[in-house]
Amino acid sequence: MATDKIILAGMKFYGHHGVLPEERKLGQCFVVDVELYVSLQVPGIADELHTTVDYAKVYEVIRARMEGPPFRLLEALAESIASDLLEVFPVDTVKLRIMKPGAPVNGIFDYMGVEITRSRSLEYDD
Repeated sequence: MATDKIILAGMKFYGHHGVLPEERKLGQCFVVDVELYVSLQVPGIADELHTTVDYAKVYEVIRARMEGPPFRLLEALAESIASDLLEVFPVDTVKLRIMKPGAPVNGIFDYMGVEITRSRSLEYDD
């Protein structure tokens, strides 16, 4: 796994994800952080956008899922986003956190959420 990473933190979206009917009807704010592990040596030397991952495009991929059709579970939403990012961009690994500050839980907290790390499948020749 590459140790360099591109970071997009604190992205805020309004979506209709959740198990409860009220969550799916009314919607709520979600906060997303993503780390994309990829070598940044070539872009660091070349100083050209085409040699790296365009984080504006990464944002749009995430936004499409966060503001798109609802998922019941954050786990499923996270899997979907990680899969999209690995499919669209030449990154080795995706670390993704989805936070739900308004989770319908009777208590005091900053957020509840999920964090996953997914890597590109390695294909081996026999």
